[in-house]
Amino acid sequence: MTNQEYSKLVDQYTKNSPLWSDCLKAFLVGGLICTLGEGLRHLYLYLGADKTAAGSWVSISLIFLAALLTALGVFEKIARFAGAGTLVPITGFSNSVISPAMEYKTEGFVTGVGAKMFIVAGPVIVYGTAASIIAGIIYYLFLR
Repeated sequence: MTNQEYSKLVDQYTKNSPLWSDCLKAFLVGGLICTLGEGLRHLYLYLGADKTAAGSWVSISLIFLAALLTALGVFEKIARFAGAGTLVPITGFSNSVISPAMEYKTEGFVTGVGAKMFIVAGPVIVYGTAASIIAGIIYYLFLR
């Protein structure tokens, strides 16, 4: 099969994505998640937490809510509708840890859940940490 034949075959079976509609959905759902986070921050501040503690509690709350929605099968439906709107905030990280853990739970807690839990999030953590170290070294050497 030549490249042209393959391209025609792909075009035949691929639907065009409605870009502006997808962007609007992602923006709205991502904005709602951030608005929820801001509302929770104000609630925790009202309940007496300082700014640092309130920020920590917001992160914990959003991670828990995303994990709960993932376990209930709701997060996938929201993500299918909103796309990157759910994946970019901290909720996407929570989902990327919980989903593989749930998928491989039948293989046991060690070889299933434990081994597969960070299959998606692991590379993000590793390369994010490496990038922050490199940025820190550059800052230390050249910009301080």
